[in-house]
Amino acid sequence: MIARAGRRRLGFFTRLLDEAGPAERYRLATEQIVRAEEVGFDSAWVAQHHFRAEEGGLPAPFVFLAQVAGRTSRIRLGTGIVTLPLENPVRVAEDASVLDLLSGGRLELGVGSGGTPSSFVAFGLDSAQRGSVFDRHLATVRDALAGKRLGSEDTLYPPAPQLVDRMWQATFSVGGGIRAGKAGDGLMLSRTQPRTREAPHASLADLQHPIIDAYLAALPPDREPRILGSRTLFVADNRDEALAFADIGLRRIVDHFVSAGHIVSGRSLEELIATFDVHIGTPDDVIASLRSDSTLERVTDLVFQVHSVDPPHPYTLRSLELIAKEVAPALGWERQNVGRTSRISLAHR
Repeated sequence: MIARAGRRRLGFFTRLLDEAGPAERYRLATEQIVRAEEVGFDSAWVAQHHFRAEEGGLPAPFVFLAQVAGRTSRIRLGTGIVTLPLENPVRVAEDASVLDLLSGGRLELGVGSGGTPSSFVAFGLDSAQRGSVFDRHLATVRDALAGKRLGSEDTLYPPAPQLVDRMWQATFSVGGGIRAGKAGDGLMLSRTQPRTREAPHASLADLQHPIIDAYLAALPPDREPRILGSRTLFVADNRDEALAFADIGLRRIVDHFVSAGHIVSGRSLEELIATFDVHIGTPDDVIASLRSDSTLERVTDLVFQVHSVDPPHPYTLRSLELIAKEVAPALGWERQNVGRTSRISLAHR
């Protein structure tokens, strides 16, 4: 069961799903990340999605994070994830390299093979081939970052060998855990996973412990484990108010999740909260429910998101404050007291 060692890091994750147009979504997400930094969070992660605003609001994570870098100074900035089969891998390496420079070395590069199957069609690709394409593109990104030649005499500019040690892979499977471990990458675990019809009431820990075990077994002995556990968490001052938002948010997405393969045993709010692995309520409520998730005892990076409760923006900001002040410390997180770090200036000196 052992995995975590050293200081646990606290992260905030967003799919940029506030009820607003795209420009306002980007403004609100930026404000949320700025607040996360102010209250002590160690990292902020953004998801990449194409075409469907209800699934995610950001097709260009490097562009977005570049402007966030200009508004922050300390918080690490992560992609969670770049859908690698839909990208030119050399361009991913180039964008990651530039962003890491602009942010003062704060980028965490998370990649995955996922994405809505129909999105692949628009890119002229077959989603059935995503696994093999992902493997090829991942190898190219890694080679580019490591400074290897890319087809001829060309190598990546700006060079970014430092990012090789900051790559992460997202997966739902034991095989994916083995792949991430062998590469020495970080492992990214989802906030929820579909259950099988044979085990519809399996806990998230039942599904994710085997992935962690496989990752650790494959990890080279000279590599420290990096395990990110993402969880849906909405903390409020009033439990009834939190549940009211959950009732709206979870009912809004239940049909989509069913179509994606989730087994929903019932439609009461209590059943939906259990089905989608949601932690919700006052600080005392969520501390108790999070402590019951044994997976989290093993993660190095504890990352929270409000999806799919998706409360209004002011409540998300308040949730961030309560997490940093009350919830995360109860789970073993300690705020790192650091001064403001300087950002790289592109002005001529």
